[in-house]
Amino acid sequence: MGRVLIVEDEKDIRDVVAFNLKQAGHEVSTAGTADEALRQVRANKPHLVLLDVMLPDRSGTEVCKTLKQNPATNTIPIIMLTARGEEVDRVVGFELGADDYVTKPFSMRELLLRVQAMLRRSSTDVQSEGVVAMGSLKIDHAAHRVWVEAEEIDLTALEFKLLWTFYQRKNRVQTRARLLDDVWGVSPDITTRTVDTHVKRLREKLGPKCDFIETVRGVGYRFTSAPES
Repeated sequence: MGRVLIVEDEKDIRDVVAFNLKQAGHEVSTAGTADEALRQVRANKPHLVLLDVMLPDRSGTEVCKTLKQNPATNTIPIIMLTARGEEVDRVVGFELGADDYVTKPFSMRELLLRVQAMLRRSSTDVQSEGVVAMGSLKIDHAAHRVWVEAEEIDLTALEFKLLWTFYQRKNRVQTRARLLDDVWGVSPDITTRTVDTHVKRLREKLGPKCDFIETVRGVGYRFTSAPES
């Protein structure tokens, strides 16, 4: 169970979601605007945010970007709620750091399951927080910070999520379809160079440690834990 902030300007939807979350045992707070949502996050940091894309004062994507760029809030899981179904909107949401995406109209049962799964995953991550090191590559999951040879490198929220996913699955090959599904939440049957583009950028930022991410030709990528030479 956890503290969930619902950010939704339609009162009927907000009330129904709040009622069901409370019935499931969660502590719930609500906001109808972006500004009110940010105030509530500062006042009582939630364990998860359900964030509508369309808000009257600012877009939900802007709220998502604000939370993910702030070290004090960037680990809060965000599930975006939207009436839009186009894949481009899903990609934009994940580019800004959203953790999951639910399209309206949604099944209340599905939403509750998504919330519970995200809270469990977040709890597991918190237990495993701390700085992990592979030679001179260091990753601080709690702070979303990465260092190469003692120099901090600047990663976007999505690049960090991609690196952390690779690290958690080190020495196992990850197909592009699997990465699209797990990191971006995009249907794996979509033809896209999104994964290759982001892996290329991540490797460039890792600089001398780019070889940690190996290309498995015709399959995908693998994060290797082989000792540095």
